[in-house]
Amino acid sequence: MAGVSAGDPAGTEPPGDGRPGGKRPAGRARRVVLGGLAALLVLGGCGFLHGAHRLESAESARNRALTDAAATDRVAGEVGNALARVFSYTPDGTAAAERSARDVLGGRAARQYQDLFAQVRGDLAEQRVTLSTRAVRTGVIELDGDRARLLVFLDQTSHRGDGEATTAAAQLTVTARLEDDRWRIVHLEAR
Repeated sequence: MAGVSAGDPAGTEPPGDGRPGGKRPAGRARRVVLGGLAALLVLGGCGFLHGAHRLESAESARNRALTDAAATDRVAGEVGNALARVFSYTPDGTAAAERSARDVLGGRAARQYQDLFAQVRGDLAEQRVTLSTRAVRTGVIELDGDRARLLVFLDQTSHRGDGEATTAAAQLTVTARLEDDRWRIVHLEAR
């Protein structure tokens, strides 16, 4: 007779190893393994959440230059145009460049410009120097709130009197601040 043990002729003994309740050691081991696996999954999930939080709070995640194309284009355009205006002048027309400088420069950049222009002003009329500047490429390195850092490549063409034009390239690192809904250059550094 299959299923009937020698100690239970009627076959009423529960299946298993003969222990009360029919619990097998393999069933207990299975529950321990499943409990350990569940704990491991919970710990792994917590680790992933922590890693995601660190990525969101990293410097690169706060840098809008990497995520906000409209704001990046705006600051690049305003700063590039401002630099073209303040570094373009004629021997008879320095007033426009100086007015532009008062509008778009602030802080240390304004002082740097005043010092530079004081040195150049005397030579302008005497040597009849005309300088034309245009921003060739403007890259926003960092954009965080009301502060931006940019790398700007300029082409500058100068004429002395009736002589031939000379073109030179310039590279600046620029720090700008958003003030009254306008980007103002507050620091200039030649590269």
